[in-house]
Amino acid sequence: MSRFWSPVVHTLSPYVPGEQPKQDGVVKLNTNENSYPPSPRVLAAITSAAERLRLYPDPHATRLREAIAAYSGVAPEQVFVGNGSDEVLAHTFQALLKHDRPLLFPDVTYSFYPVYCGLYGIAYEEVPLDPAMRIDTAGYRRPSSAILLLCNPNAPTGIALPREAIAALLAENPDRLVVVDEAYVDFGAESAVPLVARHDNLLVIQTFSKSRSLAGLRVGFAIGQRPLIEALERVKDSFNSYPVDCLAIAGAVAAIEDEEWFIETRARIIASRDVLTRDLGQLGFEVLPSLANFAFARHRSRSGADLAAALRQRGVLVRHFRKPRIEDFLRITVGTNEQCGRLIEVLRGLI
Repeated sequence: MSRFWSPVVHTLSPYVPGEQPKQDGVVKLNTNENSYPPSPRVLAAITSAAERLRLYPDPHATRLREAIAAYSGVAPEQVFVGNGSDEVLAHTFQALLKHDRPLLFPDVTYSFYPVYCGLYGIAYEEVPLDPAMRIDTAGYRRPSSAILLLCNPNAPTGIALPREAIAALLAENPDRLVVVDEAYVDFGAESAVPLVARHDNLLVIQTFSKSRSLAGLRVGFAIGQRPLIEALERVKDSFNSYPVDCLAIAGAVAAIEDEEWFIETRARIIASRDVLTRDLGQLGFEVLPSLANFAFARHRSRSGADLAAALRQRGVLVRHFRKPRIEDFLRITVGTNEQCGRLIEVLRGLI
């Protein structure tokens, strides 16, 4: 603490990222990174782009926006890119979510949302998930709120709403902004992007960190109608004109272009998720129906905190949240078959 802190710093409760171990030999299943490397075309593109490091990158990331637009079936001017989806979310909170009426999001969801609310002075209300840990869309029919924010599939539960449920929310709330955070959508859920064309109140946010294996490159993007994208651009250009560097632009474009690699690695993760879910169930875990690259599970008779600590002692990292309703759950990244096999082996010894 310093006497030079501004008042807002005293009130912040910063987001706590997952542990990044420095020792070798750890089975790392705690931060939802992709267990497979990016496309070889990504590495080649980054190597080539390194020749331009002395120059500033394109402030508009035109090549990347065009590639995302072509892949998503929208116009380039409907795409905004940033330094990871967390930065895109941060600009969204500042540009679009700060209104007189509160923001609504689930009580169990991505824990960065209340952090951003604290940073930007945004009032919010939490809507409880139903007893099965699903988003209850009926709970969002609150005239007191201005904006709806949903993570779909939700994190850390992995449960997804179908596109028709998002469409119904948009139709019921034509005068309220609906932001859908789709960080994990590529692992089996339905994207809301096709709804953008007919709903000017929809903003969809995605990332290259998960399904494209580019967590270390930091590339995220938003898709919406032009007025929403312009708001994000105005904030971005008042903060940092060059948030996406030339290596990230080149690598992300190459990742989009190598659709075969994307489909292959995604299929491997989905297959491993099914096996992991089965194996955890056989050990007495309740596993929520995930459409993400992780499983959210609790044992019927063992404490989540105790299991997480015991796993860590044996070189296996999973994510545990000391929060109401989910303190006995473990969020387990779907790793390779070998990594998941090691997790099950250790759990079998513990249970």
